Amino acid sequence: MREQVVDTGRSWRARVRDFIEGRRATTVIITLILINAVTLGLETDSEIMARYGALLHIVDRAILMVFTLELLLKGYAHRLAFFRSGWNIFDLLIVGIAWLPATGPLAILRALRILRVLRLLSVVPQMRRVITAIGHSIPGMTSVIGVLAVFFYVSSVLATKLFGMHPDPQMQEWFGSIGASAYTLFQVMTLESWSMGIVRPTMELYPLAWVFFVPFIVITSFAVLNLFIGIIVDAMQTTQREASAMDVDVSKDSELDGVPPVNAQLARLEQEFAALRSLLLQAEAEKREVSLPKRESSPP
Repeated sequence: MREQVVDTGRSWRARVRDFIEGRRATTVIITLILINAVTLGLETDSEIMARYGALLHIVDRAILMVFTLELLLKGYAHRLAFFRSGWNIFDLLIVGIAWLPATGPLAILRALRILRVLRLLSVVPQMRRVITAIGHSIPGMTSVIGVLAVFFYVSSVLATKLFGMHPDPQMQEWFGSIGASAYTLFQVMTLESWSMGIVRPTMELYPLAWVFFVPFIVITSFAVLNLFIGIIVDAMQTTQREASAMDVDVSKDSELDGVPPVNAQLARLEQEFAALRSLLLQAEAEKREVSLPKRESSPP
């Protein structure tokens, strides 16, 4: 009886898991997230809030209750395994923040409700793969950031020594200190009005300033920053290969689910062979019993 109750509990959990992770439920959750994003955006308009504020509040609470029910069903289906997934913890934090009272000193939490839109990252598989790829690329990006920081520091010191010593107020504003030089060079690296805004005015005072700025732009904008793109693309390809390998393994497992194990097949063949052997022995014994009376009745 106890085993039957346990099996029933497992079957219910499996049904709930298949339902909550199925395509229909996922589509409903994505739709509600998008609707909630629109309603939260409408709440920023005072005129709309004056007319439909009560309705928007009801819709917001209803969607929040659906999100909470979804998490409860996931917790019931997965039990402690629910907390092994970082995406589940992410969803739990976002929904939990939405239930906190948004009055008094916690009024800032009302603005954090927009974080629910980030649940799209955990619900949509393609978005999850992008975030996973970015996570895989962090070690490589850290190395690139380290190289860029060293180059930036050296360039800031050089710029301060080369251009910051001029008494011109503009030069003092751009290159008067290491911090000012670093900020100016960051603007140059992003190619934000670097020519007419910074380099050409500097070249009016230092005609050979292009010897410093051109290699800086080539190294930072065209070389180092492109390494970020290469690392992220490589991480996305790695994630895609891992996902494809997992899909292949799952398909193989699903194909083998309907095939009985080899040991079970051998055991069944042994049972059939033993039954056939017993039938043959029984038939041979009956044949001997039939032939014995004939021998006894024959004359000596």
